[in-house]
Amino acid sequence: MPRQVKTMPLAFEASQKLDLPVRTGAERLPTYLLEEERVLGALLDAKQLTRLQSGRYRYVVTSLQVFQLLKPVVSLQIHMEGDTLVMQALDCELEGLGIVDDFALNLEARLTSTPDGLQGHAHLSVSVSQPSLLKLIPKRVLESTGESILSGILIGIKARVGQQLIDDYRSWCRETDGNGSTEQTPQERVPMQGRGA
Repeated sequence: MPRQVKTMPLAFEASQKLDLPVRTGAERLPTYLLEEERVLGALLDAKQLTRLQSGRYRYVVTSLQVFQLLKPVVSLQIHMEGDTLVMQALDCELEGLGIVDDFALNLEARLTSTPDGLQGHAHLSVSVSQPSLLKLIPKRVLESTGESILSGILIGIKARVGQQLIDDYRSWCRETDGNGSTEQTPQERVPMQGRGA
C-alpha cells in the first residue's frame, strides 16, 4: 500500500508593539476603551465590521487576500481585562474559491491605558495548505511573502491607533464633556500622531 505524503502547511506570523503617549486627558482612556464598538470601528475598517452581539463581531479581512483568491472572514471577541482591551479571533472562514484547505488564523491584540497614554501588543499568525497552483514556488518564499502581508496588516492597525483612534478619542472627549474643557486637547495632541504610528 503506497504511503501518502502529508504536505506540511504554510505557516507565517507577525507581531507589533505600540507605545503612544497622550499628553492631556489620559485619565479618561479607561472609560473610552469601554466603548467597545466605537473603539473597534476606529481600530479596524468599520465598513468591514458587523456586530453580532455584545463583545462579538464579524470582520472581513480585505487586506489579507490569500493567494489573491480568498478573503478571510474572522469572528472576533473583544472584552476588557482591567484597563486593557483584549481582542481575539475565535474562528475564521474563507470566502472565495475552495482551493485552500486547513486555513487557520489566530489573532490576539491588547491595548492598555496607562497614566501616560496607550500601550499595545498584537500577534497575528496564519497557517494554510499550499494550493496546487503554487506547488512550484518554494515554501519559504511563500511564507516570507505571507509574513510581509501580516506585518503590513499590523502596521496598518498601528497607524490607525496613532491617527484614527486618537482622532476618535478627541471626538469622544468633546462629546462627553459638557463644559468644553477638552477643546484645547486636540491642539496639544497633534504632534503625538506621528510618534505613535
